[in-house]
Amino acid sequence: MLISQLDRKGRVENSELEKKQLSKKEKIKQRREKWLNKIDTIKLDREKQKALAKRKATPVVGDMQALADALPDLSELLTASRIRSIKKLKAIVKKPEPKEFSKMKHAQKRKFLDAEVSRFAEAISNSEFKSNPLAAIDEHLRKRLKQEEEESPS
Repeated sequence: MLISQLDRKGRVENSELEKKQLSKKEKIKQRREKWLNKIDTIKLDREKQKALAKRKATPVVGDMQALADALPDLSELLTASRIRSIKKLKAIVKKPEPKEFSKMKHAQKRKFLDAEVSRFAEAISNSEFKSNPLAAIDEHLRKRLKQEEEESPS
């Protein structure tokens, strides 16, 4: 029993020695990591000191009323943000579809034809078109030309 305990202790000591004996490269890596950690901690301390000095250098303002007066009200900010979002929505321009049917892709052609068929069916079912087709077409073309002129005044 005593021999087995000594043998176990010897094995434990041998395994501890094996763990402690590192290769030269491992030792260099460990030393380098410790050194880099020291540098990082020094940098962090310097940054903290700079931030603290900067905070101490700024004077504490006792009266915030001047600042509150200078800032716009919340309602003004909300209306301004709404206006900006509306302008952004208007500014988003889709890529124009090709005007020539032969240059359109198959899906674009199908979509265009579906829209034309639905527009044609709507025009035929219109009571004004049924009563006087030429006047309805004339009115539609005038509206369309006005709309195009307003869109591109150049």
